[in-house]
Amino acid sequence: MLFTQLTIDTFPLAGFLFGMALAYLAGSVNFAIALFLLLGREDPRHRFSGNPGVSNVYRQAGAPLAALVLLLDVGRAVAVALLAVHFWPVPLVPWAGWALILGTRYPCLHQFQGGKGVANYIGFCGALMPLSTALALVVYLIVFAFFRRSFIGSFGLLAVLAAAGLVRWWPEAVGMAAVIVTVGMIVWFHRGNIRAWRQLPSSPAT
Repeated sequence: MLFTQLTIDTFPLAGFLFGMALAYLAGSVNFAIALFLLLGREDPRHRFSGNPGVSNVYRQAGAPLAALVLLLDVGRAVAVALLAVHFWPVPLVPWAGWALILGTRYPCLHQFQGGKGVANYIGFCGALMPLSTALALVVYLIVFAFFRRSFIGSFGLLAVLAAAGLVRWWPEAVGMAAVIVTVGMIVWFHRGNIRAWRQLPSSPAT
């Protein structure tokens, strides 16, 4: 029997947990921290927003390195999504994205202090919903142009991805729950940015 022909009821729990662990471990590899270490630079978590993500890499090292981190994050997320599609029943696939983002935020390889997962979620959704992800990126650019804050643009992007994900996995409650939990988790990771923006509108929170 092909993996894609399995249902939630027939798919082994051990296979699901194993896949979740692999997705978490994949997310635990923070390319920004690794590249800074290889280049002999200071840990990106020690400057500016303290977030080892694309925006903070851009501030500290410029566009080329930030673009490389973005490509690595997105590529890794695409791989996780495609593997989940191949080995898991369709309703379970979004949970691989949740595990990936969990690893991104709380990486066991980097003292459980990681990024916020936006770039990884873009890659994950891009592999599963390319047109919706393209629209989400357009919304990000529009919102960013208006507010000049990357994290606010990310909220616009996440809103589109959440809506598209709910449509994509309707009426599978398991898949829809994963979309809601994952998007809500990423928004929650930005609570410090929201607080800083309210208190210091000119602060470089992203």
